[in-house]
Amino acid sequence: MTSLTSQSAVKQAKCIVIKIGSSLLVNATGALNQDWLASVAADIVALHTAGKKIVIVSSGAIALGRDVLGYNKRPFRLEEAQASAAVGQIRLAQAYQSIFDSHNTAIAQILLTLDDMENRPRYLNARNTIDALLDKGAVPVINENDTVATSEIRFGDNDRLATRVAQMVGADALILLSDIDGLYTADPRTNDTAKLITCVENITPEIETMAGPPSIQGVGCGGMITKIGAAKIALAGGCSMVITNGQAANPLARLQAGEASTLFAATSTPLDVRRSWIRGMMAPKGSLYIDDGAVDALKTGASLLAAGVTDVKGGFNRGDLVAFVATDGATVGQGLVSYDAADSAQIKGRRMRDAIEILGYVGRSALVHRNDLVML
Repeated sequence: MTSLTSQSAVKQAKCIVIKIGSSLLVNATGALNQDWLASVAADIVALHTAGKKIVIVSSGAIALGRDVLGYNKRPFRLEEAQASAAVGQIRLAQAYQSIFDSHNTAIAQILLTLDDMENRPRYLNARNTIDALLDKGAVPVINENDTVATSEIRFGDNDRLATRVAQMVGADALILLSDIDGLYTADPRTNDTAKLITCVENITPEIETMAGPPSIQGVGCGGMITKIGAAKIALAGGCSMVITNGQAANPLARLQAGEASTLFAATSTPLDVRRSWIRGMMAPKGSLYIDDGAVDALKTGASLLAAGVTDVKGGFNRGDLVAFVATDGATVGQGLVSYDAADSAQIKGRRMRDAIEILGYVGRSALVHRNDLVML
């Protein structure tokens, strides 16, 4: 049995993704729960001040925009939902900016679709943008791009989006603020004998059965079944996931103080999972020939810089797998390259700071980042 609790998972995490659902953000009349959001912002700023990187995945655009357009419940026609999202997203962004400005905390809006996660160049661009924001102390606020999404919008599956974002940023913990304490053995609204499960180490068929059917009621349209699916993705990425009731003010502070919750405990770290995935990748698209100094640096956990590359072979694109070949011809490692073959050839042997003059654009800080490579 793991000794990890929801509280220790949050305390130990260096990067946390927090998902906020529509039913918490927006009340039954379609108005923003301003005081509640202000309390959440105070909690997030406290975590941020403690040195944690925070990413928010926020629903609410459709719920905030529907009443403005005269819909008294969530639209079921795609174009109506998209129109509601277009109106509501502006209001949502304004609310976040106003509240976080009062804490002198920079926020940034990023709209994504699941398709962005599947397209490798767009995925890398989004990841690098979020990483840059986090490095500068900003709090990214991410929502699904509902105005252009198709099938995703009908399910409102921001639980799944949140887990994909957690994978993207290498988060240690994902917190889903919900309208229920966590996972129960049965629906506590209809079964008085239902018991809260405080920790789940393995998602078994029995656990999935406890989740019940998806919900399509109210301003949100998720349900426990979508959260179980999210937990599967999170755990596969080495990220622990917490479900807790976020309806009361200061839900994150309350969680840290021992509020009821369910922890889905990861048994590995995001970086371990990522490196294991890279290690298992086959058939590199090209090779980077590196000098002895670069080999030594890589062994100590450094990134691969262009200065250590003596030759480039293959027709690879940015984000492709490349092999690292030492001076004796042995393949010593492999990783996901940040530049395509043509650009890599132009900057080989040069300092990364020279890349802008050589290539004419501002590139990445390393040819292959240390988190994107493994030694073999």
